[in-house]
Formats: sequence, C-alpha cells, structure tokens
Amino acid sequence: MHRRIFAPGALAAASLLLAVPASAAGYTPGAPGFGDPYYPYYGNGGYDVSHYDLRLKYQPATDELEGTATVLATTTQDLSSFDLDFLLDVSEVRVNGTAASFASSGEHELVVTPRTPLAKGTPVTVVVRYSGVPSTKSAYGFTTWHRTPDGAIAADEPESAWWWFPSNDHPGDKATYDISVAVPDGTQAVSNGTLQSTSSRLGWTRWNWRENKPQTTYLTTLALGRFDITTGTSDGGVPVVNAYSKDLGDNDGAARASVERTGELVDWLSGYFGPYPFGSAGGYVPNTTTGFALETQTRVYYSPRQFANGSNTSVVVHELAHQWYGDSVSLKGWKDIWINEGFARYAQWLWSEHEGEGTAQELADYVYASHPADDAFWTVKPGDPGPDDQFDIAVYDRGALAIQALRDGIGDDAFFAVLKGWPQEHAYGNASVADFQAYAERVSGRSLTALFDTWLFQPSKPGAPALAPGAVPSVPSAKGVKAAVRPKSWKAIEATNDVHATR
Repeated sequence: MHRRIFAPGALAAASLLLAVPASAAGYTPGAPGFGDPYYPYYGNGGYDVSHYDLRLKYQPATDELEGTATVLATTTQDLSSFDLDFLLDVSEVRVNGTAASFASSGEHELVVTPRTPLAKGTPVTVVVRYSGVPSTKSAYGFTTWHRTPDGAIAADEPESAWWWFPSNDHPGDKATYDISVAVPDGTQAVSNGTLQSTSSRLGWTRWNWRENKPQTTYLTTLALGRFDITTGTSDGGVPVVNAYSKDLGDNDGAARASVERTGELVDWLSGYFGPYPFGSAGGYVPNTTTGFALETQTRVYYSPRQFANGSNTSVVVHELAHQWYGDSVSLKGWKDIWINEGFARYAQWLWSEHEGEGTAQELADYVYASHPADDAFWTVKPGDPGPDDQFDIAVYDRGALAIQALRDGIGDDAFFAVLKGWPQEHAYGNASVADFQAYAERVSGRSLTALFDTWLFQPSKPGAPALAPGAVPSVPSAKGVKAAVRPKSWKAIEATNDVHATR
C-alpha cells in the first residue's frame, strides 16, 4: 500500500470540492489506479484517453525538459477529480479551457480538480504545462529516464511515461500520439510512428512524429541525442526508420548488421502472424549502459550490449514479434504477460528453424531437459507469474514450451491458423490469457482447459502433452529427454535472456 501524501496545494482542491453545488453531490474522484493487482497505483480510473499531443523542448546539456501535453479523453463516470501519472513540475492545468486546481499525491500522482465536475460521457481536453529535469526524479526508489553522453532516452517496462509526459499509465488505456520535440541543431529526436516533418529556427530543430494506431504508454518512447538515421522500405512495402548513436564504438557494426535487417524480418514474421499492423517499423540503438531491449511500438529500443558479442538477429526477431503480440494486441492486465513474452520467444524458435540452427521441436526438447523436476524454473506460472516473476526466464522459456505443447495438442494446421488469426481478432485492442484460450479452442474445436492449466498455471514440471492425431511429440522428445542436445541457435537465444531485465 502507498500512503497518499498531499502537497500544500491540495488544500485549495479540498476547498473547491466543498463549493461543488448540491446537484453535483454524486460526483466522485476517479480512482488513483487502473485496478491492476500487480501494480495497484499504475494508471487511473474515471476516464479513457483517445489521444496525446505532446509539444516538448529539450536541452541535452542540462537534461532540462519543458512541455505542454494536451490529453483528449472521455469520462467513464461522474467525476469530481481525476489523476494523471506524472513526476515533473507542473505550472498550469486546464480542463476544457478552464483553469483547474492540481496537487501532487503519493509516488507519482497528479490530482486534477476541474472547476466544474464532469458528467459521465463528457469529452474532456486536459492541457498540462510542465518543466523539470527528469534525471533528478524518482518513484519507488528508481528512475526509468536513461541519460546518455549526448542526451537521454525514455524506454522501460512497465513504466516510463511519468518522467516525460502526464498519462493514464496502464496498457488498458491505449491512445494515438503526436509527439513534437525541439532540440538544439545537430541533435535528433526519435520517437514512435512516422516522421511527419522537421523544421529549424534560431538554433533549434523541431521533430514531429505521429503514431496513428492505438499505443500503450509504456510502449511510447523518446530518444534524444546525436544519431545516424537510416531509412528504407521492406519488400512488403513497410517503411523502415532506424537510428544509431554516433558513439557506439565497437558495437556499431554488429548493431547495424542486426537492426538493418528489420525490413526483411518484418516481412518474414508477417508470414506467420499476418500483415504488419503499423505504418512504419524500425529500431534505435543509443549509447546507454542498460542491458535490455524493449518492443517500443514501431521503433524498438536496443541496448548496445545486445550486440557486444556480434550481430544478433534473434533479439531483433523477438522485439519485432511483439509488434503483433504485445503492441497491436496488448495485455489486458499485467498478469497476461505470457501472451507477450511466450510468443516473442517462440518467434525466436521459428527463426532458428528458418536459419537451420535448430527446430522448434529441438529447442523445446532442450529447454525441457535442461530443467529437472525440482528446478525452481517450474514453480513460476507463466499464465499468472506475479509481479516479482513477471520477467522471469520461465515466462519466456516455459511460456514457449506451452506454445509448443499447444502446437502438439491441436496440430500444425490449427496452430498456425491461431498464430496468424489472433493478431487480427484483437487488433489494436487488449486481451487476456483466457481470451487466447477461448480463441484457440474456437479455431481448433478442442477443449484446451487441461493443457493451459498444466503448462501455464501449475507450479510443477508437466509430463508429455496430449497430441493431435498424427502429431510428433516434441515435449519431451520422442527420443527421450536425455537425448536432447543443445541446438546451434541456443547461444544467441540465451543471449537475449535479460532482454527485459530493466532494473
């Protein structure tokens, strides 16, 4: 539990509430959380955001950020006040054109009290003016604003927005974005979606980015620094924008040799997952000391450390697979993380097979054989791992084993129909593990309750899965567990095990 600590300005908000007319007596504050048991105070209640317009100015030398955020939303209850998740210093808030009272609360809450209460179903335009030095701010003892020698990046999971724009910070409230950033000439600002335009004036260059498909807050990214930006188009017609810090040193070649294959890999993944769901693709590699990568929508974040041992297309496949499984179809609650990570890992297994470095069956055999029954690996439940184990390796590897078990259980025809149909079934929305099970049952015509329970929810090592008629068992191997050998691709796949070890 987090105790709510009000700043002095809260007294003004309390006084305003006392002045609410009797006709508005039924209006109540929006909840200071989205209702997710993993992170009770992440996100907020009482409204649904449709669009964020962020107009920012950033000075790399001092890490000073100033901005105006315009948030378009619709109320989902009769509201007397509502929260935004935010850490920087706010100078003004307006709600539907009228000045509103505001106060900081708890670890990262900005409580906004409009002059007039808002009825359920009301369109709302919230304007927040703010400034600050993001690197000096923390919540719960950490920061997700990462400084670089020539700027900074905002990329982390499950939170990063608090350090640079006010938001409803939960995947359940997706929105479109316009992100406009002014930086000193010679510095670049890279973000999600498509670059609409740039303009220069009086020593500053403004970069205007737009993501026109719904996007979660944690997948919204910002990279500020000196980058070499490359552009291209995949054979399938997907525009690609990549960016590399100009001071990556020895990692530069390997990073480019990996990330520059984005267009090829997007087209290849489309063969399994269906049409690429966004208007652009790409990635960026800043000069950071972090070790993780993140599937930030359309513009993947990669740490240079991912390429310290040479090129690694496997990590690129993992993050690009998320564009379907995690970005277009986002989790309903954080407990549904398996739909993101299990399928991104399985995409690496499919890529291994494509490259002739080990089939999905051989990788499943190896993972299964590598963990004896008393290994703590089997105590993690990928279908609901808990916040402490949300990014445990079992969510990835046992999660991929569950997918292989599903493939064995329903056969290849139904399995690949599920793999391709799911991203279309819930495109640009949110879904849960239960939703996925129901969809797989509908497509396959089979009851999958026992399979899902065994592989995703039981804290013990499963036995061999039930097989579809004519299927070849892959977990454990038909040759016996002891016969499993390490596939050639395993080293590259294993190198991505800390891909989301953000803190």
